[in-house]
Amino acid sequence: MRGERRVAGWVACILGSLLAGGGAAAGDWPEFRGPTAMGISTAKDLPVRWSSTENVVWKQAIPGTGWSSPVLRDGRIYLTTAVETDSGGLVLKVLALDARKGTPLWDTVVFESPVKGPSIHSKNGQASPTPIVTADRIFVHFGHHGTAALDLKGGVVWRQNAIQYTPVHGNGGSPALVDGLLVFGVDGEKDPRVVALDAADGKIRWETPRVTPAKRKFSFSTPLVVGESGKRQVISPGSGAVCAYDPKTGTELWRVRYGEGYSVVPRPVLADGMLFLASGYDRPVLHAIRTGGMGDVTDTHVAWTLAKGAPNTPSMVVVGDLLYCVSDSGIASAVETKTGTVVWSERLGGDFSASIVYADGRLYYQNEVGVGFVVKPGRTFEVLAKNDLGERTLASYAVDDGALFIRTAGNLYRIGK
Repeated sequence: MRGERRVAGWVACILGSLLAGGGAAAGDWPEFRGPTAMGISTAKDLPVRWSSTENVVWKQAIPGTGWSSPVLRDGRIYLTTAVETDSGGLVLKVLALDARKGTPLWDTVVFESPVKGPSIHSKNGQASPTPIVTADRIFVHFGHHGTAALDLKGGVVWRQNAIQYTPVHGNGGSPALVDGLLVFGVDGEKDPRVVALDAADGKIRWETPRVTPAKRKFSFSTPLVVGESGKRQVISPGSGAVCAYDPKTGTELWRVRYGEGYSVVPRPVLADGMLFLASGYDRPVLHAIRTGGMGDVTDTHVAWTLAKGAPNTPSMVVVGDLLYCVSDSGIASAVETKTGTVVWSERLGGDFSASIVYADGRLYYQNEVGVGFVVKPGRTFEVLAKNDLGERTLASYAVDDGALFIRTAGNLYRIGK
């Protein structure tokens, strides 16, 4: 209980600062991994059990394909999708739906291409990065296809497709919004870098190369913004190293190397002065990194590492003094944040890509064939429910009071009581 009270207070503090700065309301889910960007919500009254027929408030077919997660603000759901044309081209769209009823409100074509582009991984799509929604803008990112801003009525404010590169396996990393800048990784076949666009007009404000010895340059991670105003850092994992950047200038502040780790996907999480992240294929390793360093801090700031059960794809979550993760092969673990000691490690079943959510005192996991696991947090492993939608899904949940929003290969569900 003490750990749960501590995390509740910490979440309330983060959400309070967001609200003070004009950010999203506590019940909203405005970006990948929600209002804290780390998979934690203060939403209440969430369902524990569901199926394709039980506790389904509504189910809405989504045209095209895509694994971007839904985002939520002021009673509206936004998500992206890719539609292949009869001539072999590609149309990239943004959709808005009424969150209460599931009714489509509008859809806007953002980019069109006469060809689909380079081949993608079977677990990827042309619309995998998750949008960001603010009080007056929706920012959408389609990797090498481009980035755009829309108003809340679906009008395009600006488009940016001058950042050209060759992706490997498609696109995946979502952007982060910090101090009027939209920051994301450009980690393709070669010349990896981190880029910041002006959120007002889409112009490039800075580009910082990633210089690491990793032979495979491609990665898909989403940056995490940490720190207070005036001292913020953008934490961005890539192939070979995780680096922190000054959001104003793009200057690299510190880095931790992890060898040949590549195709890094999970978004980092921060708790109790430590960052937790995974280092990518072929052998993922969890790294616990003490914050506050400058320069190359590999030898001084890595508190512990853990290889067994580390994820390649799903992002983690911290509740109290435990870090929860799930490997791509379905091994769920609880790990002490201070020591790296594994408290429990159990097989859930199936393969996993979606990130873990903590809300309403429970942990929510989703595997790739549509089975959602509800697990009680703590030092004893306890599955509260196993819920099968019967549809493939790789997207992560969006959360609101009384509801989970789950995107599958063909539909968007509102699950609620």
